[in-house]
Amino acid sequence: MKTAKAPRSIFACQECGNQSTKWLGRCPECGNWNTYVEEQVQAKPSSQGARARRVTGAAAHPMPLAEVQFTNANRLRLGMRELNQVLGGGIVPGSLVLVGGDPGIGKSTLLLQLASEVAATFGSVLYVSGEESVQQLKLRAQRLGIPGDRLLVMAENDLDAIIEQLEKSRPMMAVVDSIQTVFLSGVTSAPGSVSQVRESAGRLMLLAKSSHIPIFLAGHVNKEGAIAGPRVLEHIVDTVLYLEGERHHSFRILRSQKNRFGSTDEIGVFEMRDSGMHEVSDPSRAFLQDRPAAAFGQWHRPESPAHAGRDPRAPGAHSTR
Repeated sequence: MKTAKAPRSIFACQECGNQSTKWLGRCPECGNWNTYVEEQVQAKPSSQGARARRVTGAAAHPMPLAEVQFTNANRLRLGMRELNQVLGGGIVPGSLVLVGGDPGIGKSTLLLQLASEVAATFGSVLYVSGEESVQQLKLRAQRLGIPGDRLLVMAENDLDAIIEQLEKSRPMMAVVDSIQTVFLSGVTSAPGSVSQVRESAGRLMLLAKSSHIPIFLAGHVNKEGAIAGPRVLEHIVDTVLYLEGERHHSFRILRSQKNRFGSTDEIGVFEMRDSGMHEVSDPSRAFLQDRPAAAFGQWHRPESPAHAGRDPRAPGAHSTR
């Protein structure tokens, strides 16, 4: 009779995911200090392997590329033109999108508005919150004027339960807010750790590809402004969007850092109001409206003491043009 292998400890950098058998003060991979945390590693039982195979559905079979059918009509085109443009023309079925930003910048607000639009236009959407209760989501939806008839909400941190509900309800889209708060019971480390984030994102990617359900993930950023957690997270997902802006200023900029289905040169401009995120149709006018009128197209040459008070039309006077 075989005995289960005892878990072993490793030390993982919480910034880049580099692993070591012993604790290190400075990560040799990313150069950050005091980022190594001890994690328990266990051999995965066969039941988890079977569960992973069930998530992917039936076994895939090779087929000629010419027979693969996909057109831009398959995308879910949004009424939010700024977001539609940043995504490359709409939401691609089966895509995994990561939306990052500072706390309080408006990630959850933007994702809730997106979920509401998709639910009203295309079909049911499942919004899973690992940070708020369903009552808190209801309060925010009321403030944003979202009725939510086909918007399903769920407060859950267990990723197995989330995946089970996604397989059961088969929504048109899903939102997980946030990836750092969910966990897999088979991984012994805490939520937000390298192992949890990597495994959770991998499972959600398998589900998205097999079921063609687009999944949006909210992600926190660290003090350097990068997505918190291992860099492998950004490699797993299809699209990485950053929501930027001053917390005490109303304007927000949505940038595409990575996009497998579109250009990374596009940006979306929004204005945060009490009623939610509103698109800015003319960003140039919006960003310049607070400048003084004298700042537009006018230049004044500083007057030297030698010419102070001198009539510019007098002989020897210098022109200021």
